[in-house]
Amino acid sequence: MAPGSAGAPQGWTGQVTERTLADGRPILYFDDARRAGPVHEAVDQRPLDGLPRAGEVRYDVLTGEWVTIAGHRMNRTFLPAAADCPLDPTRDPAHPSEVPDSDYDVVVFANQFPSFAPVAVESGVEAPPFGPADGPAYGHCDVVVFSSDHEASVVDLPAQRMRTVVEAWAQRTAAHSADPRIAQVFVFENRGQEIGVTLTHPHGQIYAYPFLPPRAGQLVEQARRHREATGGHLLADVLRAEQAAGRRVVLAGEHWTAYVPRAARWPVEVHLAPHRDVPDLAALDDAEKAELAVVYQELLRRVDRFHPGVDRVPYIAGWHQAPTGADRELGRLHLQLFSLLRAPGKLKYLAGSESGMGAWINDTTPERIADRLREVAS
Repeated sequence: MAPGSAGAPQGWTGQVTERTLADGRPILYFDDARRAGPVHEAVDQRPLDGLPRAGEVRYDVLTGEWVTIAGHRMNRTFLPAAADCPLDPTRDPAHPSEVPDSDYDVVVFANQFPSFAPVAVESGVEAPPFGPADGPAYGHCDVVVFSSDHEASVVDLPAQRMRTVVEAWAQRTAAHSADPRIAQVFVFENRGQEIGVTLTHPHGQIYAYPFLPPRAGQLVEQARRHREATGGHLLADVLRAEQAAGRRVVLAGEHWTAYVPRAARWPVEVHLAPHRDVPDLAALDDAEKAELAVVYQELLRRVDRFHPGVDRVPYIAGWHQAPTGADRELGRLHLQLFSLLRAPGKLKYLAGSESGMGAWINDTTPERIADRLREVAS
């Protein structure tokens, strides 16, 4: 999309305007509805340096996993005062934020402290004694801000705004998937300081990885084994099995079904999957996007009601999407929404077994989780 241009896909009544921040990073404004005349013309006046640079990736020969080294993130913004929030709109030119305009609906921009970036630098570190060579942490890291209201929450957004958020997820997934150096696009939202949120303004992120992350690699390998053994598609077959059993299904719509996985790891966990086989958010049709906007907020409401007396449950909501290249046919879109709050005031810590050995132990049962998520339905 050319800078300053606007457009809207069929079925969505909003528009997108692309601008550039002072250091050259792109920023895109997603408006709920079309606006007459030029929009979002405020210019970023901050004296910023050039584009943020990538760190590097190093291969762990003991696990076969890539580890990203991003030392520049050590000094990133951490829980600033509300008056200094970098995600607020710039209403006072003397106190500019990451968003130059004085108001917005949804805004997406490249992270100032990225784990992955399209600008690489030489590491200057010795070559590994064996295994693949180190490389730049090439990729993309977007910040997706859901509202200009600092105190807002995704669960409380108006329906039209939530639909705009879904559109932003889909469009940015498509844009990053088109980069031939990207292997996986991960859309996610963190809420709550308990799980590491460093900015309380309602926002999510999008990571475009240059490699297949461990979780995605495991899903692909399991899907390959399932196809060789049965001829079926693992994620589609899991959905059908849960629908047939019904015991752990917590929500069923025309296009989406939510269920607690039978081997749930977290004290609160639910998966949401489309009925149609689609690889990613960009492949959803308008009816699926519209229902997703409603279903997603309903799941968040139920999570918030899960523990009596807790108003805002910390959670991570991540969209698992198909790889962009090889093995794409083995992937299938689905959401994993979970919380590490096992009881009011009590967190599930990843202690020795989970952190040290990756051997998970859940202190509740998936069936109890499903029962509670049905009990607290709207």
